[in-house]
Amino acid sequence: MIRTVRPSQWVKNLFVLAPVVFAKHLTHPSIIKSAIGAFGVFCLLAGAVYTMNDIVDAKADRVHPVKRFRPIASGQVPVSVAKTMAVALVLTALGGALLGPIKFFIVALAYFAQNVAYSFGLKKIAYVDVGLIALGFVLRVLAGGFATNTPISGFMVGCTALLALFLGFGKRRHELASAANAGKQRAALEAYSPQALTVALAITGIATIGTYLAYTLDHDTQRFFQNPWLWATTIHPLFGVVRFLQLVVSRPKAESPTQEILRDVPFMMNIMLWVAEVVFIVYRLRPS
Repeated sequence: MIRTVRPSQWVKNLFVLAPVVFAKHLTHPSIIKSAIGAFGVFCLLAGAVYTMNDIVDAKADRVHPVKRFRPIASGQVPVSVAKTMAVALVLTALGGALLGPIKFFIVALAYFAQNVAYSFGLKKIAYVDVGLIALGFVLRVLAGGFATNTPISGFMVGCTALLALFLGFGKRRHELASAANAGKQRAALEAYSPQALTVALAITGIATIGTYLAYTLDHDTQRFFQNPWLWATTIHPLFGVVRFLQLVVSRPKAESPTQEILRDVPFMMNIMLWVAEVVFIVYRLRPS
């Protein structure tokens, strides 16, 4: 049951905390408390969504060389138990969301509704499926802002959407290249082509880096942080984009490149260095 809700994938919900970090609110305990609560709500919702997806995809997963070992597809977790677990997770998450601002609850509800629509039909439509994945990341960022009453910049929303599209297209490119019977494993793959996905990856990857760089060079950004050197951290998004493309191409037997990045030492070291540099620049930390 724990494997079914995929706690290893909850790292994606760290996007909920992004508004707090870039608004220089990490030193405010009450705001941090609200941000952690919002993160917890989205982790529970994510667990429910993964469970629902595995229930719906059980038949297709059984013909996948890796996904056939998932608990529901393999029969380790009965469908009836999985359904009960999904309902319990949703009720607990939405009940917790009601403890926050109403806008946060609305976004959390929209996130869940969007994923229900994705699981029960829209994921079969090429490009719409990746668009909905990107929307899910944008909703996480909005939720973090609403939960903590923190303003959200257009740059952050744009960069989040582009990065999510890039990761989504990379995942589809990997699935298309590694699947012998792609249509049976994921219906939307029949409408994708390697050439189109390569172009989509190039466009969204370059746009992600460009948007991040534009944010760091924006006059309002530099004035808010009172530091002109945030642009230097662009090297890390650039490395991350290139490394992700390498993983898409070089590890065809992996279940997903988005899971591989969590196991990839160079990628994770790059993330940690980026976070350390951003915190140092944004908060102007100095040795005591």
